[in-house]
Amino acid sequence: MARVVVLGAGVAGHTAVMHLRRKLSKAHEVVVVTPNSQWNWIPSNIWVGTGKMTKEQVLFPLAPLYAKKGVIYHQARAVAIYPEGTADNASALVEIEYTSPDRAGEVERIPFDYLINATGPKLKFEATPGLGPDNGYSVSVCTAAHAEHASKELAKVIEAARSGQQQRLIVGMGNGTCTCQGAAFEYAFNVEFELREAGVRDKCELVYLTNETELGDFGVGGMRFHQDGFMTTSQLWTESIFRERGVKAISGAAVKKVVEGGLTYETLDGVEHDLTFDFAMLLPPFSGHPIKAFNKAGEDITDVVFAPSGFMKVDADYSKTNYEDWSAEDWPRTYQNPTYPNMFAAGIAFAPPHAISQPRKSATGTLIAPAPPRTGQPSGTIGRAVADTIIDRIKGRNKAAHEAPMTRMGAACVASTGSSFLSGSAAAMVMYPVVPDWKKYPETGRHPRHTRGEIGLFGHWIKYMLHHLFIHKAKARPGWTFIPE
Repeated sequence: MARVVVLGAGVAGHTAVMHLRRKLSKAHEVVVVTPNSQWNWIPSNIWVGTGKMTKEQVLFPLAPLYAKKGVIYHQARAVAIYPEGTADNASALVEIEYTSPDRAGEVERIPFDYLINATGPKLKFEATPGLGPDNGYSVSVCTAAHAEHASKELAKVIEAARSGQQQRLIVGMGNGTCTCQGAAFEYAFNVEFELREAGVRDKCELVYLTNETELGDFGVGGMRFHQDGFMTTSQLWTESIFRERGVKAISGAAVKKVVEGGLTYETLDGVEHDLTFDFAMLLPPFSGHPIKAFNKAGEDITDVVFAPSGFMKVDADYSKTNYEDWSAEDWPRTYQNPTYPNMFAAGIAFAPPHAISQPRKSATGTLIAPAPPRTGQPSGTIGRAVADTIIDRIKGRNKAAHEAPMTRMGAACVASTGSSFLSGSAAAMVMYPVVPDWKKYPETGRHPRHTRGEIGLFGHWIKYMLHHLFIHKAKARPGWTFIPE
């Protein structure tokens, strides 16, 4: 009997769990450890954040599904890993602290044969003073609860505009090292759409504030592709949307602090600027969760298992520090920890070797650099690949580890720019590969024809369809295995 413990039940973790349970006999245990009681389809949080959906439409409870499928479920968070066991227990162990109301604070150690770290990101609102909805002055759409709060605050701004008060709304990144620019882009244009629908667009100034050096970077270094017989870029394509919708953009910016009704940001020239607001949705930077690691003697080996960012080390090349030396070969293939081969990391939880976009510092040394995205389709694909590797090993198949390198992985992103079946739109973007390979594609970094972008009403229909398809898949309803990651 083998026991596989999966830390986290987001896109990567839940995908891995469902394929493990589907392909392994009941003689083997699949265990989930997650502090959350509900699964969240995060891409639709932006619609919750504008009042187009309720949070109940993007959530469902995990316990009933896992009970039905024979998955052992602990509502808890991982706090430590003992990959060599301890002096009095030879099994590899993970220490968890329960977050469920009936056992909150209780600590337990669970043995494992294989472990998948799919804990996702820690939302580091504390990285910028005054950032965030809990202890700060901005809102967020990172969780369904955050998004519901953002919707209520947006409604207040719309009512104020209806009464004739001029309003300024800021949407974007709350720190110089943020990722998920695509989510901020989506939310900005959904807010713009709602302001027009409410008839108050003329009373509202909408500002997009980002750490991208140029619009259309999205943390992937931008895209270059052929369209209608011409070579174009995601920068030109994105800038045209901003001009058409009248959204002001401030790029190459790092928010330094947020106060009630205002913020301070620094630009690449080292100059700090103050900007007042009536509403601000600012995303936080991400880090790994604070999980410690110890060897058999009880010595701290956290720096062996995890990168300084808190994300787990995998089969990547972490030795390169200069942008000029980076290459596609640096990126992981199997997501296996190099020191402990029975441990893997999937989705946001794996430590990338470096950024994809070129990092820059301001004249005063402030880092202004988008972190590499690993969400959505890449997370699901990696989660399944890691699960298949473990399945093969448990079943004694003499196979090499399954690979899912982002340097050979295509990804599609449908970014909503307005939610309506008749007048809405979405920007549909496809890139291949996610991580550019400048040796294979010296002119563009990616395949010039398999990388492209379009915007239109059809995109909204696709986005809405994907919402229902992936919730259907996550609930393991009939035919779920035919829906790709």
